[in-house]
Amino acid sequence: MIVVDKERIFKEIQSKQPASVSLNGPDGILPQVQEAAMDITKKFGIPAYVLADTTWGTCDLNSNAGKILGTGIQFNIGHTINTESIEKNVVLIDAFDDINFDRVARKSCEILSGKTVSLVTDSQHLHQMENVKNILSNNGINVKIGKGGGQLNDGQVFGCEFYPATKLKEEVDAYVFLGQSNFHAAGIALSTNMPTYVLDPYFNEVREVTEFAQKLKKKATLAIYKAAEAKSFGIIVGLKEGQLSKLFALKFKKELEKEGKTVQLFALTDITGERLNNLKGIDAFIQVACPRISTDNQFDKPVLSSPQANALLKLLRNENIEEYFELPHWL
Repeated sequence: MIVVDKERIFKEIQSKQPASVSLNGPDGILPQVQEAAMDITKKFGIPAYVLADTTWGTCDLNSNAGKILGTGIQFNIGHTINTESIEKNVVLIDAFDDINFDRVARKSCEILSGKTVSLVTDSQHLHQMENVKNILSNNGINVKIGKGGGQLNDGQVFGCEFYPATKLKEEVDAYVFLGQSNFHAAGIALSTNMPTYVLDPYFNEVREVTEFAQKLKKKATLAIYKAAEAKSFGIIVGLKEGQLSKLFALKFKKELEKEGKTVQLFALTDITGERLNNLKGIDAFIQVACPRISTDNQFDKPVLSSPQANALLKLLRNENIEEYFELPHWL
């Protein structure tokens, strides 16, 4: 069950006494966000708006919604980072999953026997790291937890940010992700090019995602080679607050024009195949909003992320592109 730090929410409201608040969080915990909103209204008698649009991470807080609604505080629930706030009136609230990892951790010991592993996880399971480390260590497995970097705490990863994992690449045999998310685990496997296992406590399952990650890479690499044949490019800037990478967009525009390509700039809030199909005269796209848009979604034309776009430029210059995903941050 997801446990939201409501005590922190109540303290913030008592301290700042806003006339209204807004709340949001990842799709998977929207029921808990709704419950928190109801509790706020019951306790303080103020409107509490649930922002039901998607929020994929701290790059996508939808803080503009709170400004439009005129709320005094916006609580973003479930995106733990190494700071409590990113901008004025936006407060990050922890949400932890209280599911127990003991069974699946013990189950993994035979598979991981003799290995040195790095433990990594997402925001909801950070509090389980030490317990799982102790179980594995007591069964003869050498366990390391990488130091945080960027916005990340020790052992924490985002879908596009992997500092604690990549820092240990030369010291470990494999990575062990605590949780259910193949999305996060595949990113670890791609950024390190190392075997990566998921310890899934919901199904008591230990699974390796290395093959799945390589399929994503093959798909991404094919898109790069298809884009190399394009004559015209659309470069997309994301309009979400943490995805406004205009400098990268202008850099790619300049470099592609040096290679004789025609380039047009676009800006979108949500980058979907349906929206891109409305744009004519474009052979391939580069989007600098979120790298996982390109690797995890289907499009009718090549839609490259920043790492893929850098690989494309190398390909056009007859340079090697093999390790283009092996980065601590895919921006």
